Amino acid sequence: MTTEQDQIPAPESRAATTSRPSWVTDESIARWCALVCRDATRRGSDDAEPVTAAAPFDLSPIAAVPACVPEDVAAAVAGARAAQPEWARTPLRRRGDVVLAFHDLLLERQDQVIDLIQWETGKARYHAWQEVAQVVAIARHYARRARHYLAPRHVRGMVPGLTKVREVRVPKGVVGVISPWNYPLYLGVGDALPALMAGNAVVSKADSQTALTMLWTRALMAEAGLLAGLWRIVAGPGDVVGTALVDAVDFVCFTGSTATGRAVAERAARRLVGASLELGGKNPLIVREDADLAAAAAGTVAAAFANTGQMCIHIERVYVQEKVYDAFRAALVRATRALRLGQSYDYAADIGSLTSAARLAAVEAHVEGAVAKGATVLVGGRARPDIGPLCYEPTVLEGVTHEMTVCGEETFGPVLSLYAYGTDSEAVDLANQGTYGLSASIWSKDSREAGRMAARIRAGSVNINDGAAAAAGSIEAGMGGMGDSGLGRRHGAEGIRKYTESQTVAAQRLLPLGPAKPGQGSVESFVRRTNGQLALLRRLGVR
Repeated sequence: MTTEQDQIPAPESRAATTSRPSWVTDESIARWCALVCRDATRRGSDDAEPVTAAAPFDLSPIAAVPACVPEDVAAAVAGARAAQPEWARTPLRRRGDVVLAFHDLLLERQDQVIDLIQWETGKARYHAWQEVAQVVAIARHYARRARHYLAPRHVRGMVPGLTKVREVRVPKGVVGVISPWNYPLYLGVGDALPALMAGNAVVSKADSQTALTMLWTRALMAEAGLLAGLWRIVAGPGDVVGTALVDAVDFVCFTGSTATGRAVAERAARRLVGASLELGGKNPLIVREDADLAAAAAGTVAAAFANTGQMCIHIERVYVQEKVYDAFRAALVRATRALRLGQSYDYAADIGSLTSAARLAAVEAHVEGAVAKGATVLVGGRARPDIGPLCYEPTVLEGVTHEMTVCGEETFGPVLSLYAYGTDSEAVDLANQGTYGLSASIWSKDSREAGRMAARIRAGSVNINDGAAAAAGSIEAGMGGMGDSGLGRRHGAEGIRKYTESQTVAAQRLLPLGPAKPGQGSVESFVRRTNGQLALLRRLGVR
């Protein structure tokens, strides 16, 4: 598949592959695990098998995290519901003070949580740090902007001058957050923060692979001053704990696969409970003829192989204008080959390990299946057990066709496919193939034309001269998908307002509305009077 000189190099410091970070003790693990909801009598849960994940660096067991049963989830939600009214009465400024204190503590102790993220996911340290940077930005943004996003809105009443109306935002109550393993801090905590700022309680399902990251963060939030019992953590199998959570909360924030997202949406809909869903993607990148090819190649590598390709917005399909295809392909292969694949608690590696044996098997199946049907591996294309048991080289494929699974199905690993196109219209049509619509990218020196193309692409975010980070990192702008990529948005105004209900408060001055009381005039006279008023408002141009 590849020659010896095509092998992706390992960084010099890759020998630091011992699994558990040196500062983590059995006592600290026990303390974090004690945060898993213990408020129920735990009927049956003492017999539930603890959740024990394997560390990607060496496949050793991480920690036995207590597993919950549905009764535990119900108790967690009930406890959170009891704590929520006091928090809802807490002024927004005070809520913001707690979130900003968390912001400061997270920055101060980031090395600890970065170690935990690496231990549980195997990702490169730089990509673990990105989670910290994103959560810090989210905390600061909502602590400062929640007052603006949630401010009451005064609107025109039914009878101008007599009816005073305002729309206010009230918390949903208890929000359930179900987040995945690939970004345990960013997706797990980043979605909980605006829910808390909006005055809700939160019950989070910790993913079985990355429970310690969530529990460490929950302890840090308590240290920052969060009201006791307001944010609770449950753990255990998704089909048990996740289902019970959807059945109990007032709103669901879910990030995961499209198949599971459909099931979550259906279950929530039966209870008339709202849900936001960020789901899968098969994200395209377009390289126009006028693009800076070196910059486009570097941006493609960053967007395709960050987090070892295990992110919903990563690039998997690259469409290159045919006149520059050969030059771009050469630049992309060089940039990919220069990446350092490794696993260590430092910044030596550019790309880390995959997180699970299941992910490794899926990546291998996509690449081997494509090669068997005629695709060519330009670079990468092999597992690297000499570096780590779940390491796989960043891989670029050429000659991928529709009968290959890798063409239309999300790989969720360090694999991208390269295609040529002729016209801009063809590129847009290719980018819109399939049912996903999460993220896309266009590289061009003509930003105006790229913007016109972006408007025709079915995706929640379109990045121009960036792979994926520009939109995702712009916290004031919404982030989410279209089609099979989900419903709703995180970040920005919608990212906090979705955790509230809009309530209309109307106050009538002087006179009640409606027909006069018996003895004070007929209904007919009231109707004639009101019709005249409506006609007058029309003539005056009142909206």
